[in-house]
Amino acid sequence: QLQLVESGGGLVQPGGSLRLSCAASGFSLNYYAIGWFRQAPGKEREGVSCIASSGGSTNYADSVKGRFTISRDNAKNTVYLQMNSLKPDDTAVYYCAAFRYGSSWCPRGPNPYSYWGQGTQVTVSS
Repeated sequence: QLQLVESGGGLVQPGGSLRLSCAASGFSLNYYAIGWFRQAPGKEREGVSCIASSGGSTNYADSVKGRFTISRDNAKNTVYLQMNSLKPDDTAVYYCAAFRYGSSWCPRGPNPYSYWGQGTQVTVSS
C-alpha cells in the first residue's frame, strides 16, 4: 500500500523552529517530486514548498522564502521541511504529497499530486 506519513508537527512559540518529515512506505520517493502544503481553518489549501525528485529544483511560497528549507534524503525515503522563524500565520495542518513525473521540476499547485499524507498540525502561539 502506497503511503505518505508526516511527522514533526507540534506547538512552538513565535520565532521558534520545527522540522517536518514526510516518509514514504510501499514505494520509492526517488522518482517523485514532493510538495508540502498547508491548510488553516477556513482557508484553502496552499502550496508551501516543493522539490523535484532529483533534488535539483525547489520552489517556495513568498510567505515562507528565507525561513523554510525543503530537502530530501532518497536513501531514507524521506523529505524534510525545516521551518525557522515561525509566525502565528504559519499555524495550519501541513501535508506532503507526491507527484510521479517531477524529475527536474515540481508543481506548485495541489492538483497534479497523486498521493497525500494525513497531515500534521503545526501551531505557532505564545
